[in-house]
Amino acid sequence: MPEAARWTDPYGAFNFKISAGDQLFGHFTECSGISIDVATVEYREGGQASVVHQVPTITTYHDITLRYGLTESTQLWTWFLATAQGRVDRRNVSIVLLDAAGSAPVLQWDLIGAFPKRWVGPELRATARAVAVEEIVLAYESLGRAE
Repeated sequence: MPEAARWTDPYGAFNFKISAGDQLFGHFTECSGISIDVATVEYREGGQASVVHQVPTITTYHDITLRYGLTESTQLWTWFLATAQGRVDRRNVSIVLLDAAGSAPVLQWDLIGAFPKRWVGPELRATARAVAVEEIVLAYESLGRAE
């Protein structure tokens, strides 16, 4: 009889940080859009009209959106501004998922050749009591994963 699989709890989605090399960008409130698509071309083989084959073609790495509480740090703004002024500074950026305690890395996605392509400022409202949140969108050339 086969040995029963050991149950492991899934990772939480609430502890993560972003870094580029030795530079830590800090902790973010939200990271979304980590995804890859592989486009396909369909064709039918002669004599087998009922079978449609799919051949993979172009791989697309979708933009990643990061949201973070506004602080005095200008690292991300300066990086974005360089791109906006035509000085694209591609960096290898890591999204590091941390354990439930927020102390040890458990998984990492590596964005190769990333650069900021969009920045959105905070919504300011005199009647609000919320944290001011900025958003930056990163484009990148490829994605790796390390555990």
